Amino acid sequence: MCKYLQSFVGHGDSVNEIRTQPLKPSLVVSASKDESVRLWNVHTGICILIFAGAGGHRNKVLSVDFHPSDIYRIASCGMDNTVKIWSMKEFWTYVEKSFRWTDLPSKFPTKYVQFPVFIASVHSNYVDCTRWLGDFVLSKSVDNEIVLWEPKTKEQSPGEGAVDILQKYPVPECDIWFIKFSCDFHYNAAAIGRHGEGRNLVSWG
Repeated sequence: MCKYLQSFVGHGDSVNEIRTQPLKPSLVVSASKDESVRLWNVHTGICILIFAGAGGHRNKVLSVDFHPSDIYRIASCGMDNTVKIWSMKEFWTYVEKSFRWTDLPSKFPTKYVQFPVFIASVHSNYVDCTRWLGDFVLSKSVDNEIVLWEPKTKEQSPGEGAVDILQKYPVPECDIWFIKFSCDFHYNAAAIGRHGEGRNLVSWG
C-alpha cells in the first residue's frame, strides 16, 4: 500500500513531468507549465535550483530528463520548440548544502540557473518528450517522428553549438502534442502511444 509522504510547493502552475536522478535518487527534477524546471531534494523538501530566466524556456516546459552518467546534466524541452541542456556543476555546492540544511525548507537560498549550456532547435513545433541516450539525445515533436541527435557544445560559448542529427524514427499517427515515449532498460527499443488505436514500438537497431 502506497503512503503519502509530503508535497513540494513552489511551481506557479501545472507540473508536466518528474524524473529521478539515477545516480542520486534523493534528487528529483520537475518540468512545469510555469516555464521553469526545478531541482528538489526529496529528503529535506528543499527546492535547490530553478532553471529559468534570461536563457530559459519561453513557454510551457513539457519534459525533462537527467543524464544517465553525468550527474550534473539535465535536458528539458517544451512549447518554445527547443531542447535545452543545463549544467548543475557550477551550483553543486547548493545541492550539497540541501542535505545538511536544518532550518525550514522555505528559508533555503534557492539558486536561479538562468543560462543553459546548450540550446537546440531540432524541431519546428512543440517538443513534448526528451530522453538521454548516453551522450546523445532523443526528442519528439508533433511531426510524427523521434529524432536521435548529438549536441556539440562550445565550452567558450555557453548556449551555442551545433546539432548532428543521427537518425529519425517515424511514428505514424502521432501528430498531436503531449504524447510521451519511453525506452527499455538496455535502450534497444522505445514504446510510444498514439492517438489512434494501439502503440508503436521503435527499434534502434
